[in-house]
Amino acid sequence: MKTIYLGNLPFTATEEEVANLFGQHGEVAKVSLVNDRETGRPRGFGFVEMPTEDATRAIDALDGFEYEGRALRVNEARDRGARPPRRSW
Repeated sequence: MKTIYLGNLPFTATEEEVANLFGQHGEVAKVSLVNDRETGRPRGFGFVEMPTEDATRAIDALDGFEYEGRALRVNEARDRGARPPRRSW
């Protein structure tokens, strides 16, 4: 299983729409769109989990793809690594 980063996503996009788009290139295991913690509004990016071969095919086909007037950024997600603790002011 491979996790794909999906950026420059229209704020109106739903998980179902993203699953349908990526489903044209293989099996979609999971879609997670990120919302702002404070407002609950979409942040314009998310993640899609697919089997490795399907993910590679989807990345090749959809990176730069025009979706609702926006050129999608699609690539393999990178591990965030260790992050410093959050400060609370």
